[in-house]
Amino acid sequence: MENKKRIFSELLHEIKKIIEGGSERDLKLQSVCVLLKDKVPYYDWTGFYIVENINKNELVLGPFVGEPTEHKKITFGQGICGQAAQLKKTFVVQDVTRETNYLSCNLKVLSEIVVPILKDAVIVGELDIDSHTLAPFSDEDRKFLENTCSILSNIF
Repeated sequence: MENKKRIFSELLHEIKKIIEGGSERDLKLQSVCVLLKDKVPYYDWTGFYIVENINKNELVLGPFVGEPTEHKKITFGQGICGQAAQLKKTFVVQDVTRETNYLSCNLKVLSEIVVPILKDAVIVGELDIDSHTLAPFSDEDRKFLENTCSILSNIF
């Protein structure tokens, strides 16, 4: 557990450096995706869904790293991503086969964590991570990813 805390602390430092860089938002988000997927072995698909128009109640696929997904747009409430957006809360699903409202992106996905990105209490996007490992996400992952999304809210 201590090793995980150390790794996550180092990653937060790297994410802050990415955010402070001069590139456009999507390039920063893409860099965060690459960093997370490369540094955390059980983060098999890492991506962002963006709220382009809050009145549409819809998430639009943004930068990601991993296998392509057919889910380019997700309505609030639909699937784990849509629920996280609608309720503005983190969802940790340790076994996707037990979820009735799960949108399958890939048969290899066994678990998922979705963290909303809030700016002034308004949902502006979310970070979605799929894993090919059953039940890999700890409370440390949740805290780390929530801190990550808090940092990322500054570029929206």
